Amino acid sequence: MTYLMLICVAEDVQLTSEQSAAMGPATESWVAEMDGRGVRREGMPLQPVREAATVRVRDGETLLTDGPFVEGAEVANGFYVLSAADREEAAKLASMIPATTVEVRQLMGVAGL
Repeated sequence: MTYLMLICVAEDVQLTSEQSAAMGPATESWVAEMDGRGVRREGMPLQPVREAATVRVRDGETLLTDGPFVEGAEVANGFYVLSAADREEAAKLASMIPATTVEVRQLMGVAGL
């Protein structure tokens, strides 16, 4: 099965220089492990939330709004697409990502991923 790992962080998070220095190698290590297992299909960071746009179509009219669809304390910062046997395995893999919050969702009917 294929799962989306949506990496979420507080928009106003301020990492110390030590935390920032550790985050890159920790992420690279996780990516290398997942690639070694053959489970990572894709993944990359996202532009800051201030660059987001939301498109809504209502009664045939397209509305474009600056900003994310949902406003909250945490926002999407990046994503990974992984293969896992089931939700429990996907959650275990997600728990290894060096991030505070990871939303795990199975993709529906995606061939070739």
